[in-house]
Amino acid sequence: MKRLSIVALGVALLAGWCGLMFAQPAGNAAQNPDSVTVEAKPLTDSDIALLRQDVQTGKNDLINKTMQFSAAEAASFWPVYKNYADEQKKIGDIKYALIKDYAANYDGMTDAKAAELSRKMLDIEKQTVNLRVKYLPLFEKALSQKRAAMFMQVDRRLSLITDLQLASIIPILGQ
Repeated sequence: MKRLSIVALGVALLAGWCGLMFAQPAGNAAQNPDSVTVEAKPLTDSDIALLRQDVQTGKNDLINKTMQFSAAEAASFWPVYKNYADEQKKIGDIKYALIKDYAANYDGMTDAKAAELSRKMLDIEKQTVNLRVKYLPLFEKALSQKRAAMFMQVDRRLSLITDLQLASIIPILGQ
């Protein structure tokens, strides 16, 4: 559980950039002297890249500690995982672009734009599932079927944490 909270913290840092896209301007402290306002500067794409790199490092560490690979397993697993993570990053880039598009259109969202973004979101989910389907046999070959299933559970849980963090900071579209 301690390891999971370390990764959750990293994911929260990564997800935090998304919340900055939806940040409201700081209010007038004179109107509510008890409130504390913080003005946040939106992160740049290079800031996001650094955060994502840090999160990936934490994710790798968590996978390594959870899986407790033997030397032979590690030698077989990590090259396959690197390719998998590279493909996950490409999907993550698409998700990031979608979130930016959503943020840019949030206040003036039209029906057509909402439909477009919904379809893109579903396509991202489909790509993610297809990636897992593609790599499961490769992980089974690198490890064993049982160990590959264990990895897939860990990977899925990490994805769920990321998705939950994002869902908690991206506002639901209003009427």
